[in-house]
Amino acid sequence: MDLKIFLQENKYIDFSSQIIQSKSHELFRNINSNTEKAKIAFEYVRDEIPHSFDIQARIITAKASDVLKYKTGICHAKANLLAALLRTQSIPTGMCFQHITLAADDSMGYCVHCFNAIFIDNKWIKVDARGNTNGKNAQFSLEKPLLAFQNRKQYDEYFWNGIYANPHEDTMTMLEGAATIQDIIEHIPDYVIDEPDIIEQENFKACSQ
Repeated sequence: MDLKIFLQENKYIDFSSQIIQSKSHELFRNINSNTEKAKIAFEYVRDEIPHSFDIQARIITAKASDVLKYKTGICHAKANLLAALLRTQSIPTGMCFQHITLAADDSMGYCVHCFNAIFIDNKWIKVDARGNTNGKNAQFSLEKPLLAFQNRKQYDEYFWNGIYANPHEDTMTMLEGAATIQDIIEHIPDYVIDEPDIIEQENFKACSQ
């Protein structure tokens, strides 16, 4: 399996930026274990970078360096930051996508939710750094994924199968054009059409259980 694509820099996972490099040195100083690095980075992004909806952020971010600079982002932006931090350590990190309701029910429609896949101990694990507010309980786990959202049978919620090396381009375009939280609510994409870079059906069944 060629994992180089999950280590590359791009416009949104801009890990060579000074702010990302500095935070990486701070977080991972004297840490040698990739597992420990992944846990530290995940918990930092989950707990120390508030989700934009939770704080009604006035600044909309997309690329990792801006998420870190302004200390906020939606799930996609936070996933970019987590990927950037771990790619500085040559830890392959990708994106996974989930179709969920925008509100507690389907009254406001649906959106594409983003979380990360990290390759450590010769396997992919799934983590969701969205932020544990309002009863969410996403955790770092080397076994079963412990994500922020369960797929609910009464709604059309599901995972897009596979792992993507790059952010969801339509959502990135939306974020770059958004000026307010309301802009995101009104225009956030609700579908992924791109093919994943890695397909792994069995692991995604575990996410749904």
